[in-house]
Amino acid sequence: MNISDSEETIGLEMKISERKRKKQVSADELKKTMDNDPIQKSISGFGWWQLMVFVTICLLKFPVAWHQMSIIFLAPPIDYHCIEPEGFNGTMDQCDARCIGHEFNRTVFTETITTQWNLICGSAQLANVSQTIFMLGILIGNVVFGSLADKFGRRGPLVIAVLVQLVSGVATAFAPWYWLFCLLRFITALATGGTMLTSFVLIMEIIGVKWRELLSVVYQIPFNLGHLTLPVFAYFIRDWHHLQLALSIPSILLISYYWLIPESPRWLVAVGRLDEATTILTKAAEMNKLPTDGIRKNIDATLKTKSDDDAQMSRGNIVDLVRTPNMRIKTLVMCFNWFVCGIAFFGVAQYIGHTSGDIFVNVAISAALTLPGTVIGIYCMKSWGRKYTLIASNALCGISMLAIAFVPSDSAVAVVVLASSGMVGMSISFPTVYLYAGEIFPTVVRNIGMGTSSMIARIGSMVAPFVVGFNSIAFWIPPVIFGAVPLIGALLAFLLPETKGAPLPETIEDGENFGKKSDVPEDVESSK
Repeated sequence: MNISDSEETIGLEMKISERKRKKQVSADELKKTMDNDPIQKSISGFGWWQLMVFVTICLLKFPVAWHQMSIIFLAPPIDYHCIEPEGFNGTMDQCDARCIGHEFNRTVFTETITTQWNLICGSAQLANVSQTIFMLGILIGNVVFGSLADKFGRRGPLVIAVLVQLVSGVATAFAPWYWLFCLLRFITALATGGTMLTSFVLIMEIIGVKWRELLSVVYQIPFNLGHLTLPVFAYFIRDWHHLQLALSIPSILLISYYWLIPESPRWLVAVGRLDEATTILTKAAEMNKLPTDGIRKNIDATLKTKSDDDAQMSRGNIVDLVRTPNMRIKTLVMCFNWFVCGIAFFGVAQYIGHTSGDIFVNVAISAALTLPGTVIGIYCMKSWGRKYTLIASNALCGISMLAIAFVPSDSAVAVVVLASSGMVGMSISFPTVYLYAGEIFPTVVRNIGMGTSSMIARIGSMVAPFVVGFNSIAFWIPPVIFGAVPLIGALLAFLLPETKGAPLPETIEDGENFGKKSDVPEDVESSK
């Protein structure tokens, strides 16, 4: 054996040793974190108090789903024909300029935004514009309320968002003009984005580390239930004014959050409001049947350690996401897969509403299938890991939607079945990318990475209504787009490293080195 071979052997053994050391350190650090975390140490990772807060907050996911998906029934496809001038002999196209008006088929829906403001012919895309404006509002709401939550706490902005959502949602039902409708929907979306972000952050801050993987996925189930109940509302309420009102009024119950939802004790500790944090943790510990002695002492003891750790770790910025080659690849691939979820989930859901057949049954079936999809996602992520779960779910959506292009346009059952399969794929992909992104971005840029990815997803959801609108040009265009984009995402996901069971990257250097092909393969390690 020559010198170079010896050096390679030594280097390989050092890498194997380092990997084993890191795994052991990771396990030790996790135990240390749980022991030293004043929140978990005082109230445990998950108890009756966390369950009460979790279930209460989950209720707001219903109006989140209703407002995001309601466009399916606010602007459903409507048949109409041209009212010809008196004495005209011949046949006019339904969008002929000589039409003196239009008559709508109101046998299914008595009034929609399409019929009220004549969003047909040259104005047909305005219905899609209203949904794009709504999704833009959610994007901005995430940013605005994210900043407010960091500055003023989680509870206050959450209650304000609920109030704004209630008032603007009710006001939308009485909008006499299209553009006022869009403005009020935009305000509702701002608040909806705020409730989504602050509620998720609050939950993640009060539960233990080992519960976050499960509950971050379970937290999506109420959204699925909201989606499922939407066609029930629409079936019994066929006028869009009354439907909008019915979907908005239940938010009045969420005003109780002012009394029921506590401030995040983790945020209170972070900003130095220790007495308030101690009071909340004491009540929580009592509900969880844990001792309350020493809670304040636990907080004080960990503050110095936390400040020392923060001083040693430099903070990153958005440039760090793309500054180095490996981080750049992972960031771009992850952002594209968030875009996939945004465009495909909301696009396919709206596309199903435009297929032939009973709109209520079609939407209910697709919504019902997202429930087992979310549960299956939990199993897949634990068994297959994040990478192959994301690849498989994207592939399921992509293949299902592409298959629609080869099905006759009048085969309603086949189209709904295939599109519903696509929704199952997306119901697995969405929670997967949430967890995957949280594990793949280093700690110093994790919030920036998650925020950027979420913004990209919103861009996808803003584009989705216009893709659905291509159905008027050719029936195969939307399914081809909704099929090709997830398949591209699945292929790109092969470039990502698996994060299941791996220590979370902390620094930018960790993030750059994590997943490099020069790392020692698992089979080499096992052979040693």
